[in-house]
Amino acid sequence: MDSQTRTYRTGGTEVVLDLTSDCADYVARASSAAGTGDGLLHVFVPHATAGLAILETGAGSDDDLLAALGDLLPADDRWRHRHGSRGHGRSHVMPALVPPYASVPVLGGRLALGTWQSICLVDLNVDNAEREVRLSFLAG
Repeated sequence: MDSQTRTYRTGGTEVVLDLTSDCADYVARASSAAGTGDGLLHVFVPHATAGLAILETGAGSDDDLLAALGDLLPADDRWRHRHGSRGHGRSHVMPALVPPYASVPVLGGRLALGTWQSICLVDLNVDNAEREVRLSFLAG
């Protein structure tokens, strides 16, 4: 298995950050080094307040996801986990809805995503400006 960690700057706002291009570049290199174009990409965020989603981006779905999470997990004072910015506790609940992992088949050295699917980091935590993402390729 090949594995590496990448760091992304998410800044001080809620974000859906498209990682698809980085994931595609990684699997092209990792699958070539493994001598097989087929396998599995596993993406993992080792943070208690971030998640990964596979969804369409650029047509408003990323903003719709943030709006839906805002409706489900309001940034108010209802949360028992209260350190950090107002509503920070919701960021600790979010990974139960948007998990911190995703797996995607790799065929012929390419991600086997649907036409409109993207791999995205979802981060509601405005208190952490940087996130690590672990990409792992398991050769088939």
